[in-house]
Amino acid sequence: MIELSAAPATLTPGQRIYAVGDVHGCLDRLVTLHEMIAEDLAERPAKHATLIHLGDYVDRGSDSAQVIDWLINRPPVPAQAFVNLMGNHEQMMLAAVAAVDKDAPCHWLTNGGADSLLSWGISRTVPPTEWAARIPRQHLLFIRDLAVNHRIGPYFFVHAGVQPGVPLEQQTRHDMLWIREPFLSSRADHGAVIVHGHTPKREPIVHPNRIAIDTGAVVGGALTCVVLEDDTLGFLQS
Repeated sequence: MIELSAAPATLTPGQRIYAVGDVHGCLDRLVTLHEMIAEDLAERPAKHATLIHLGDYVDRGSDSAQVIDWLINRPPVPAQAFVNLMGNHEQMMLAAVAAVDKDAPCHWLTNGGADSLLSWGISRTVPPTEWAARIPRQHLLFIRDLAVNHRIGPYFFVHAGVQPGVPLEQQTRHDMLWIREPFLSSRADHGAVIVHGHTPKREPIVHPNRIAIDTGAVVGGALTCVVLEDDTLGFLQS
């Protein structure tokens, strides 16, 4: 049973949101967490449930390709809506595979890209010009088409965060995928409660203006899902 506490915002009655933090190639944890979400929905049915993933599916862990394949084929969760957002690691991967500049492949490799390549059966000795041809087209299209943000009522879901003082509709793609400061220190009202990952902490963080759920699954922490409903929140972890 999920232990519920007061949330910083209130959803429309009948709505429930499950938002999952940074996966980083940890397929086993993701599958387990999806099973927990399905069990929670079976025990506590919701009129309209949405499952949101906050990005960083690839890099550092051993199963990036398998995580992408799992998401493409839809997790066995009886939700009415599924939303997959982009993380900065997906952006790095796309830039590297497309060779947008000469530094992009090296930048990706040094940030966990080598582990992702191995999950697709690609050795580091394979030149970057061949990467795109060796990664399934379906996987590349899935990553390319990921949304950068998603709003449901008083909550704004994004990978990294937002620039304080800038309206949500004017936020830049770069900030939403990469920002840390001044966002993390800000106590400003952003126009919605920001639910994000990107900056790993040992435990989820709940402030009046943001909820952080990257708890370092790939470095020995948990994979975290925040459950939002009415004026409450709770957490599932695997």
